[in-house]
Amino acid sequence: MPQASPPIDNKIRTELQLELQRELQLLLMRNLGSSMLPGILVALVLFFTLKNEQNIVALSLWCIAVTLSKLIDVYDAKRFIRQGILITQIKQVQKRLMLLHAIDGAVWGALAWISLHTASTAGSVLILAVLAGIAANSMSILSPVLPAFALFLLFELGSMVYAVITLNDPAYWAIGIAVGMYAITLMGQAYNTSRTARASIQLRFDNLELIEQLSLATKQAEQAQLAAEAANAEKSRFLAAASHDLRQPIHAQGLFLEVLQASELNETQRHLVNNICSAADATTEMLHTLLDYSRIEAGVIEAQPRPFRLQHLLSKIENEFAPQAMHKGLIYRSPETHYVVHSDPSLVELILRNLVTNAIRYTQHGGLLISTRKIQGQLSLEVWDTGIGIDKIHFEEIFKEFQQLGNSERDRQKGLGLGLSIVQKMTHLLGLELTLASRPNRGSVFKLRLPLSFVTILEEESSPKLINTPQLHARILVIDDDETVRQAMSALLRGWGCECDLASSMEEALLLTSKAKPNLIISDYRLREHSKGSEVILAIRSKFAETIPAILVTGDTAPVRLREASASALPLLHKPVSPSKLYAQLVLMLKNNS
Repeated sequence: MPQASPPIDNKIRTELQLELQRELQLLLMRNLGSSMLPGILVALVLFFTLKNEQNIVALSLWCIAVTLSKLIDVYDAKRFIRQGILITQIKQVQKRLMLLHAIDGAVWGALAWISLHTASTAGSVLILAVLAGIAANSMSILSPVLPAFALFLLFELGSMVYAVITLNDPAYWAIGIAVGMYAITLMGQAYNTSRTARASIQLRFDNLELIEQLSLATKQAEQAQLAAEAANAEKSRFLAAASHDLRQPIHAQGLFLEVLQASELNETQRHLVNNICSAADATTEMLHTLLDYSRIEAGVIEAQPRPFRLQHLLSKIENEFAPQAMHKGLIYRSPETHYVVHSDPSLVELILRNLVTNAIRYTQHGGLLISTRKIQGQLSLEVWDTGIGIDKIHFEEIFKEFQQLGNSERDRQKGLGLGLSIVQKMTHLLGLELTLASRPNRGSVFKLRLPLSFVTILEEESSPKLINTPQLHARILVIDDDETVRQAMSALLRGWGCECDLASSMEEALLLTSKAKPNLIISDYRLREHSKGSEVILAIRSKFAETIPAILVTGDTAPVRLREASASALPLLHKPVSPSKLYAQLVLMLKNNS
């Protein structure tokens, strides 16, 4: 039995070598088509350039011979490509290719015999240059079958060298020697090209068996991947649709509540309104978490690092979250720091906000500490808590989307399970390092390394407050296909001293602007009948030939929609819109346009 193995192996190797030769022959044949027309055109140019009374007949016959040679070569190649080459035909085809291209080389080389002795100096240079170029071009085409190129080169450049030598001119002898050296160089390049083509095809053959073995596994993996991608796409579509549909009424609700809070209420009414506002804020927080996640997935968040004082951010977070901690009976500590760091303050705030929210949510006793330490030339921003802690085996799991430990019942008070996923994506975007240490039932600490900056920061901008807001006195066009949103926006803007025109479509908006030009436009991004707010704003601006200030408002969280809206280069606010942010944006845009 062991004695039978070598013959079988030899047979397989022989078959593979034959297959390899067949593929190389087919590769050469596929290359021929691209050279036919250029070759015929070159022959015609040479005929009209070099013809004279002495050589016109011979040159005409040569031109015809070149054309026929090219046509026969290409026709023969297409026939074999169409029919295929049988294993038994491989040697015959190789001889055929060698013969045809030897003839082709001899035909091209005949040009030197026909025209060189009657040509001018410029004509002689042209003949030698063209033949050298033809040889180089043939090298790239014929090198897969090296003997075919060798015969072409021998007959073409050999004829040219012999014709040059027979001129008995020492100057031409030097050219003959140079051509011989050129032929050797081309042969070396052809050999390397042939080896590369052979190795490439051999590699493909070597992988065939592996491909067959992996075929079934690949199909199964592809099916699983398609199912996972379909499920993920369906999840994203559902979240985007649900988020958009929820944002519309909550956006209107927030605007109405702002108007209601500004009105005269008795103590009982104000208490009820405050409770409604708290519930609305909780819902808004969840929607903004979804928005943050969608914006990351859409790739529309770009880091804009700059030096900033960390204490301003810590104070802002403390003012917002310390009351929540105290309400749960937790101690909130955030010692002051004088450090200046270099990063994107908005994205660092988003990271810290999610970490603090997470700490408060999962801590029932004790408290949390937000501290800073200088370590190895960087600042470690740390969030400590005495919460439920995390077992080390779950460290990677908690950073996945919609993953929550100890919340199998999906208690909405424990969030959506996106906070730590957002934290991880933001740290990667900023190029920062985030570490976690935790012990079950003892608590956790998240540490974020921030680069220090030694730039002096004199003051920080504070968030706008809607307390005794000055009247705006502007005409504002509101475009939204939701009647409730339009009415809520109108009530809010009129409370700020604005005149409002309300439109649900481009047609209504253009009609209203015919009566009065707005000072500013607020438009929903996605309107009915596949219309976009950015298109409506562009139409109004074109109508007045003026860049009227405009703001886009969107409730979309689908990645493609966020990319489209961001690409419009218009200020973009996300539903539910914070009245304070809206007011600040209006003040800024009206001031810049005044």
